Amino acid sequence: MAKKAASFAALGGLVFSTDSGRHCPDCRQPIDACTCKQTAVPEGDGIARVRRESKGRGGKTVTTITGVPLPADALKELATTLKRRCGTGGALKDGIIEIQGDHVELLLAELVKQGFKARKSGG
Repeated sequence: MAKKAASFAALGGLVFSTDSGRHCPDCRQPIDACTCKQTAVPEGDGIARVRRESKGRGGKTVTTITGVPLPADALKELATTLKRRCGTGGALKDGIIEIQGDHVELLLAELVKQGFKARKSGG
C-alpha cells in the first residue's frame, strides 16, 4: 500500500474530487477562489474600442468598451468610474464594459484622459 501512496504523490496530488467542484488548472484552487484569472491582463493590442450598439437590446442604445488592458478588479473600478462620469447605469460582462445610452464621444475623451489608447469602433 505504501508504494501506491508514493506514486500518487509523484503524480502531483489529487486527481479528481467532487468536494469543491471545478478547479483552475493553473493555481489548482476552486474556480470561485481562483486568483490567477483576476490578476491576468487580457490579451489584445492594448487599444480600447468604444462603440454604440442597439441590436438585440429592444431598441435601447448601449455604449460598449472592449479591449481595455486591465485585470478584472481594475476593470471593475474603471467601469464604476465611467458610469459615474456619464451619470448612467451599466454593467461589466465578460471583460466588456456596457454603459447605458449613447456616450461614445464622452467615453473616448475620458479614456484618453486616463491614459488609455482609445478608438471609436463601428459606424
